Amino acid sequence: MKLRPITVCAMLLVSLHIIGPSMAVASSEVSAGGKPDQQSMEKKMAQHPYVGMWVTDGGHIRHELLPNGRYDEARGTRNSAYQGRYEIKGNHIDYWDDTGFTADGTFVDAQTLHHGGMIFRRQ
Repeated sequence: MKLRPITVCAMLLVSLHIIGPSMAVASSEVSAGGKPDQQSMEKKMAQHPYVGMWVTDGGHIRHELLPNGRYDEARGTRNSAYQGRYEIKGNHIDYWDDTGFTADGTFVDAQTLHHGGMIFRRQ
């Protein structure tokens, strides 16, 4: 069996726990240029257990993790107060806001996210 370089790389990253097995790129998800196919990655992320809406108690902050690796955060009456990209590795999440701000958080269970000193619940 001949493996494509991206498949070998993904297998190595999974074995080193740099990315979770659900984030590995299969050879069928690679475009002709050797880059991950965006549609395949979005479909896979749509099934990721942490994708969706996360809300603080009281509903003031609403944090939506989108299947395309982006997030959209609303605060109070201000929709899209912050937007950027995110990566999930295991139960850890890293954020890169479009303005350059970075943050991280931890999923303590399937329904609870600790981020920035706040507790978010899955909605």
